[in-house]
Amino acid sequence: QVHLVESGGGSVQAGGSLRLSCAASGLTISSVTMAWFRQGPGKQREFVAAFRGSGGITYYTDSVKGRFTISRDNAKNTVYVQMNSLKPEDTAVYYCAAEVHSTIWYNLPGRYDYWGQGTQVTVSS
Repeated sequence: QVHLVESGGGSVQAGGSLRLSCAASGLTISSVTMAWFRQGPGKQREFVAAFRGSGGITYYTDSVKGRFTISRDNAKNTVYVQMNSLKPEDTAVYYCAAEVHSTIWYNLPGRYDYWGQGTQVTVSS
């Protein structure tokens, strides 16, 4: 049984940093595509970043490029996203997700097989 457990959310002021963690069990993160999505108040769930299992290629949505970094620790079977220079518009619930059979549609929530419960990130101005 697959479980994804996020942690690290919280409240910060604009310009601050947070690091989110996603601990996976029941799958091997180096063999699948792992991603972070977020859903702000009244908004649809949107893609943030992904780490393709094979090849280790990373992808980011334009609004976080240069500020967020996705990484993984295969020994801990954990994926991270380091979020710097946070802005109020980054406020959202952040979800970790796993796509077992990696495709080119890494930015589509519907392609992902497993989801974590989410962790709240609040950025105040």
